[in-house]
Amino acid sequence: MSSLAVTNSPRRPTRKPAQGGESQTILRHWREAVPDDRFAHLVKDATRSFQRALQLRLFEHDVPFGHWTFLRVLWEHDGLTQKQLSDEVGVMEPTTFTVVRAMEGRGWIVRQQMATNKKNVHIFLTDEGRALKKKLVPLAEEVNRVGAAGLSADDLATARSVLLAIITNLANDMMT
Repeated sequence: MSSLAVTNSPRRPTRKPAQGGESQTILRHWREAVPDDRFAHLVKDATRSFQRALQLRLFEHDVPFGHWTFLRVLWEHDGLTQKQLSDEVGVMEPTTFTVVRAMEGRGWIVRQQMATNKKNVHIFLTDEGRALKKKLVPLAEEVNRVGAAGLSADDLATARSVLLAIITNLANDMMT
């Protein structure tokens, strides 16, 4: 589990991600307990491992992991409505509202109503929010490099192809 980081700063993450022990448990699970467990479980554990590695790096830069996905979307599509941002990130609107309010408190975004439509609230990055991209994207790229270490370009291309096929198959299944 996570250990608590003691701090009085409202901008400081309150939890430091767990290190080491959980990873060893996952490795032992896959190597010893159930080496042929379902593929979905393997993908889930790989995802968790990527997330933990990024979370540790983001923590060192005072960025909560929960803000990462919102920032990534806004870096590509600044000015979305709160509803559009919720849809892009794949979370419910109350969650988006909470994260947006926290990001606004950190000075990373501003919420604005447009003169043409007072009903919708649009989310815009501030200069500080945009500047985070140069600092944080290299961290994610590093996590990807670490995760792919020792794999050939062909293996990575195959893995990408397989995962995209699985995503497509499951998306198609949901439409039927």
